[in-house]
Amino acid sequence: MDVRGWGRRCRALGAANPLAVDIGLALLVQAAMTMPFVVERPPGAEPATWPAYGLTTLTVIPLVWRRRAPLAVLLAILAASGVYQLAVDGPGQPLPYPGLVSVYTVAVLSPPWKRLATGGLLLVAVPVSVWLNTRSARELTFSLFVFAAAYVLGRLTDARQRANRVEAERAAARERARIAREMHDILSHAVSLMIVQAEAGPVAVRTAPERAEAAFDAISETGRDAMAQLRRMLGLLREGDEPGGAPREPQPGLAGLPELLDRVRASGLEVGYAATGTVRPLPEAVGATVFRIVQEALTNTVRHAAARTVSVHLAYGEGEMEIRVTDDGRGPRPGSGGGHGLVGLRERAAAHGGTAVAGAGPGGRGFRVLVRIPVPSTAEVAR
Repeated sequence: MDVRGWGRRCRALGAANPLAVDIGLALLVQAAMTMPFVVERPPGAEPATWPAYGLTTLTVIPLVWRRRAPLAVLLAILAASGVYQLAVDGPGQPLPYPGLVSVYTVAVLSPPWKRLATGGLLLVAVPVSVWLNTRSARELTFSLFVFAAAYVLGRLTDARQRANRVEAERAAARERARIAREMHDILSHAVSLMIVQAEAGPVAVRTAPERAEAAFDAISETGRDAMAQLRRMLGLLREGDEPGGAPREPQPGLAGLPELLDRVRASGLEVGYAATGTVRPLPEAVGATVFRIVQEALTNTVRHAAARTVSVHLAYGEGEMEIRVTDDGRGPRPGSGGGHGLVGLRERAAAHGGTAVAGAGPGGRGFRVLVRIPVPSTAEVAR
């Protein structure tokens, strides 16, 4: 039995139907209040009567509205309880159940001034109730303790709910940042290739018509691929709101590298590729990160480097993978701190416990991106 899953479903159902939860809670409290009326009373005590039972019901009914007006509900419960003690000789209760629930609710939902007012009210109401009942220090101490415990439990619940909301907001911010990186990578790569092909098209039309046709084919192919990736990403965003939607498609991984390199080659850039070490499958998230890192590095080369050649080298080590993308272009510009693309590379690497550096290539020529990411070892993959 999946206890955690069952608990999550119950919480979700309760969040969607708070009134039903409060009605159920009131019925449960009423059942507890009924117990002294159905058990045998001590010899000499007045028999339990229907008017007394009706007054206990009046102390429970306000709980149905406990979320809407917590302090008003507490006042109504205290008033009904006072009438019960003064007007009838009904059975006593082991615990003041309605009062405890209402104090807990005030502690969870009410602002500070209402919580302060509740504390002052209880410091008056509890001693008066004990004086009307047994006038014993033991009952006074016990009553103050249980009400204080209900209040503390409510404040702890409020703190936990606040922490959950903060964590949810942080998770949403991380997801927005991830989506922004993905869209940046997709759009910048596609638009850069399309711009390069479009600029080369008119020249090719005059000198080599067959190359112009290939350039326009590359533009359309790049645009279609970008649109497909954007549709997939937007589909994932809508997936939570549309039941029965399309299943998730996997993110691009290492299997998509050849197609990516071919698109870059179509722009006229000479692209070399090599993989060394023990090539092995990678976790889906790591594979997608490697693909995006290579894509962003190639996009920067196409847009900024004015390079003729670029090489992509994946080195598989034991427990670590090294990604090197090196071109023969103009190299880093003085005073350039790197744009969003390089920041995204570092964030992607850091998300997997890796590092990313970018700067001049070997001998100070060109530009090089060097990323190291922890990956499963050969033995771990075999297991």
